Amino acid sequence: MFHDLVRKMFAIVRTGGKQYRVQKDDKIEVEKLDAEAGKTVELDEVLFVDGKIGEPLVKGASVKAKVVEQTRGEKITIFKKKRRQNYRRKKGHRQNLTVLQITDIKAA
Repeated sequence: MFHDLVRKMFAIVRTGGKQYRVQKDDKIEVEKLDAEAGKTVELDEVLFVDGKIGEPLVKGASVKAKVVEQTRGEKITIFKKKRRQNYRRKKGHRQNLTVLQITDIKAA
């Protein structure tokens, strides 16, 4: 009952052209970052943290994360077809991903 009253601080960060809502101890999959497993990365593009909205970024805010692993996403199939033209193309793609665990959120 009381754990619902405690509000956890969260942030919205931008990396790899996408935005993620993160809290401490969250695990997220982002597009590949150049860091080995076990290293710490700092995400500086913070759009929102603890009620402060950036214009476009919150000055002095950052999110620290630990790289858990480098992995690949599920395979997606791209299929193109034009009817009655005997035109068919089938391709597959797996995105390279980095799994991050959020360790700290620092507001300005």
